[in-house]
Formats: sequence, structure tokens, C-alpha cells
Amino acid sequence: QVQLVESGGGSVQAGGSLRLSCTASGYTGRSTCMAWFRQAPGKEREGVAAIDSDGGTSYLDSVKGRFTISQDNAKKNLYLQMNSLKPEDTAMYYCAARRWGGGYCAAQPPFGWWGQGTQVTVSS
Repeated sequence: QVQLVESGGGSVQAGGSLRLSCTASGYTGRSTCMAWFRQAPGKEREGVAAIDSDGGTSYLDSVKGRFTISQDNAKKNLYLQMNSLKPEDTAMYYCAARRWGGGYCAAQPPFGWWGQGTQVTVSS
């Protein structure tokens, strides 16, 4: 069974930085599309960034130039470096993964595996 565990959330002032991590276990396949989603109170969940096994990335327009998604060579750890954080980035952030057979990997459902989430709070 695939398990995803996020860490690295916290509270930071606007303009600050945080690095989220997601550790994956239990998946034996080589090709994955992994992504970060977020959900703020009272709002729908939205895809933030995604990366495929070949290193291709995609981003939500509002985070381009500020956030960077990456993964380690073993594809066991996913990261989201968040710089120049804004209060509107405040949300619960979730790591997600799915099998990938090529093509476009985007932070759009459906994803079969999800972490429990880590809270990011940005104060003004």
C-alpha cells in the first residue's frame, strides 16, 4: 500500500520561505506523476504544482516564479520550495501521486494516493 507523509509546514510572515517534503513508500513502479495540492478554509482544493518521473513540471499561475517542485533521484521524496510567501498561500497542503504512463502530468484529479496534509500559515 502506498503511503505519503508530508512535513515542513508551519507559520511564516509574508515574504518568507518554507520547504515542504513528502516521503513516499510502498510503491514499486518507476513512473509516477506527483503533485502538491492545497485547500484553504471555505475554498475548493486546487492543484499547485506537479512533476513527472522525467522531471517535467507544471505550476499554478499564481505560484510561478515563487514555488519550485522537485524530487530526489529515487523518486521517494517530493519537495515544494515556497519563496516570497503571501497570506493567500495559507492553506493545508497535500502531497498526491498517481501512476504515469507518459503525457502531461498536471496537478489535476484524479490522483489515487494522498498524504494527510501539512498546514502552511502566512501572516501579513
